Amino acid sequence: MTESVSPLASWESFYVIVGSSGGALIGLQFVVITLIADRRHLATSAALSAFGTPTVVHLAGALLVSAMMSAPWLSLFPLSLVIGACGLCGLGYGAIVLRRARRQKDYAPVWEDWIWHTILPFLSYAALIAGAVLLHSHPQRASFLIGVAALSLLFIGIHNAWDTVTHIVVGAGAAKVD
Repeated sequence: MTESVSPLASWESFYVIVGSSGGALIGLQFVVITLIADRRHLATSAALSAFGTPTVVHLAGALLVSAMMSAPWLSLFPLSLVIGACGLCGLGYGAIVLRRARRQKDYAPVWEDWIWHTILPFLSYAALIAGAVLLHSHPQRASFLIGVAALSLLFIGIHNAWDTVTHIVVGAGAAKVD
């Protein structure tokens, strides 16, 4: 009797790296927000929910996808369902973020903000859905799509965390000079 090897087995170390990085960066984001809490007057809850909270959500998305892809599934069908659900939830959340970004009045987003806070997350979550659809019939192609989506969510989170923190810090410095 031969033991079948999962088509996802070769991705294990990739998801360990991406998932642990996402988890560590979520913790770091909490530390940074706590350390700059005295500068909170520069950003309202509307701006933070439009630009700060999604950062944690995308990092958590990278962690969640990594955990799901590393779990010992008995078949690819339930995995495709949960990955697809994650992608759909991400698209739904992306619509909420877009609405929040457009409604808040504290910060006028520039083109780069729209790319990193709405367009790239949308594409990443859409790639998860595409990967979920292809997972059973083309597991190798689907694995690359899902891997790109997870890594993209990690990089989006890194970029947006840096962008948010530098905006708060630079904005605080500019406010003190005036």
